[in-house]
Amino acid sequence: MERMTADSSAPVAVAATALCKSVAGPEGALQILDGVELQVAHGESVAILGASGSGKSTLLGLLAGLDSPSSGEVRLAGEALSALDEDGRARVRAGRVGFVFQSFQLLPGLTALENVMLPLELQDRAARAPALEVLARVGLAARAAHYPHQLSGGEQQRVAIARAFVTRPAVLFADEPTGNLDETSGAQVIDLLFSLNDEQATALVLVTHDAVLAARCARRYRLQAGRLAPC
Repeated sequence: MERMTADSSAPVAVAATALCKSVAGPEGALQILDGVELQVAHGESVAILGASGSGKSTLLGLLAGLDSPSSGEVRLAGEALSALDEDGRARVRAGRVGFVFQSFQLLPGLTALENVMLPLELQDRAARAPALEVLARVGLAARAAHYPHQLSGGEQQRVAIARAFVTRPAVLFADEPTGNLDETSGAQVIDLLFSLNDEQATALVLVTHDAVLAARCARRYRLQAGRLAPC
């Protein structure tokens, strides 16, 4: 049976309480999020679905501390983000949060290995051996010296997943991770995401239109009219 509530025995990795976000529009304030409540435990997987423009990526950005809410609170890795400035939120994310985007976001001037090493280097941590290990885990050990333009879309996304998991993050945020991939590459990426999610007990929060990907998650929510509801 599908779990519709977070595992109460596991510590909460990320939580939103009464989360609201509005922006100024030509006809006044536009309410994007209206009282969103969400808790995701370590090792849990949650999918957020919704129509284009429903605010899914906005919600992901707030949960990750990349943006600030109009009201409400986000707690990430045990810290209240509203009490922190931009530098403080970056400190919370460092080493504890990973990202996978639809557009891969690899640095074109770096090899696959160098892209994966980068998050560890920014933290002054030993980087080469862990990066090689995780590249092997995603099946790209032989492509470590290749640049992004020399890789297929599916291979680039696998490098992005390796980069996201190399720090062993507490939370992984994924925004349409299979959106630019064909069916075969998308299936490989889905398998990798959930294998690494299980192995590292990482909380996985993803935004997707992919019903196959969403079905793999322990819980699914739909964002509509600014509200989040189980589906």
